[in-house]
Amino acid sequence: MPPSPSALARQILILSLAPAIGLGVGRFAYSLLLPDMRDALHWSYSSAGFMNTINAGGYLAGALVAARLSKRFGLFAVVRAGTIACVVSLLICGLSDNFTVLSLARLLTGFGAAIAFVAGGALAATLGQSQPARSSFLLSLFYAGPGVGILLSGLIAPFMLQGFGPGSWWIVWLALAAVCAMLTLPLLAQSIDASAGVSNVAPSAVALRPISIFLLSYFMFGAGYIAYMTFMIAYVRDFGGDAVAQSAFWCLVGASAFASPWVWRGVLARGRSGSAMAIILGVNAVGAAMPLLGHSPLLLGASALVFGVSFFAVVTATTAFVRFNYPPDAWPKAIAIVTIVFGIGQTLGPIAVGAISDATQSLSSALVVSAATLGIGAAIAMFQKPVGKVV
Repeated sequence: MPPSPSALARQILILSLAPAIGLGVGRFAYSLLLPDMRDALHWSYSSAGFMNTINAGGYLAGALVAARLSKRFGLFAVVRAGTIACVVSLLICGLSDNFTVLSLARLLTGFGAAIAFVAGGALAATLGQSQPARSSFLLSLFYAGPGVGILLSGLIAPFMLQGFGPGSWWIVWLALAAVCAMLTLPLLAQSIDASAGVSNVAPSAVALRPISIFLLSYFMFGAGYIAYMTFMIAYVRDFGGDAVAQSAFWCLVGASAFASPWVWRGVLARGRSGSAMAIILGVNAVGAAMPLLGHSPLLLGASALVFGVSFFAVVTATTAFVRFNYPPDAWPKAIAIVTIVFGIGQTLGPIAVGAISDATQSLSSALVVSAATLGIGAAIAMFQKPVGKVV
């Protein structure tokens, strides 16, 4: 007997805790702590960017093995293991100021986040198939998960940094590790069918050439979004934003994720071609470019809302594209492929943009590169045609 609509939504919301921890906190909370870490540890922008580059490298490595691990151990077991690895990595970040140790911790965060994300996305897509009319909406619930983590870190990190003073970044990492450990409990307590979406037969082929345009567009997204998400808090702080301003900005990015399923529901339902990606990614580029027009709180707030509501939907659009164009047994492999390409983009993005910021001594240049890259990605996506179900 299939689960009721409410039970199904609850299962997917529990799954969404994995990207909330691995991405919303594990990856993106670093942006809140970056200014204090950079000051206290005397890092350049290139060094600061490297921390997100190595995190993205771990994410890429995780994406490369996620489908294989899911096949062997089951989707839900991989979600759990990846999430636990992320919590452990956050704890390590609070226990050392050594650059190598912090780099390894960020690497582990990326690896755990990737395997949990790929397995969780495939499982959420499979669960959503029991209600085809609502499948795009249900899938959006999973991808709203990072917004929860961003919102929580935005409510915690800026005020703890202000309260404990300069050099207190490690205290915040420990606090975030404790919060994420509590968020892991529902994943450990709940049993979601771990065999869903895992077939004993060989998965269908996923040819790269028919989706090469889509992959290139997603690569551009990976390279472009990460500059905004890495350096925007430093940008807000450099223009006089205090803890309240930084928290408000970050919380707006996270909170906007909750509107994403409703805002983009109709667009995602037409996601068999690249049109959905093009529309959403274009809006994302506009959000990234808005801070270049001025530094008023109203404009920065609008940027956070526009960027946030479209940012999470871009990721949803990739899984919708996979679901429309491939059979269920190919979903883990296809999601892993698009995640690998995304991972390559976001591996190159932070350190390249950090080097540009060091050379120009301006974070505005990072935003220019971010917005331009996203805009190009949107234009590329317009040319992706439907692939058709693989049989």
